[in-house]
Amino acid sequence: MIQTFVHYGCHVFIPLIVAFAFYRKMWVTAFFIMLSGLWIDVDHLLANPIFDPNRCSINFHPLHSYWAIGVYIVLLFPKKTRLIGLGLVIHILSDVSDCSFM
Repeated sequence: MIQTFVHYGCHVFIPLIVAFAFYRKMWVTAFFIMLSGLWIDVDHLLANPIFDPNRCSINFHPLHSYWAIGVYIVLLFPKKTRLIGLGLVIHILSDVSDCSFM
């Protein structure tokens, strides 16, 4: 239960905190752009079973691979892609929290 709370809490509350702290004038927009990083979970549909609470997503699903993570980190640098990169990196860090409970 604590694992679920930490995992989903990080997916939602960390982008909310970052948006409000660093993008105060446009925090709602920034929050939803970062929250769109949840779309990379579409790659879970390729796994069997789709959801396994005892599986570490990192380097198991294609959009959670080390190569993809490298791209997400690169997206942090240009100002135009920074919010997308932040959302994706925060998503990956949230998924890392699942791996630490195993």
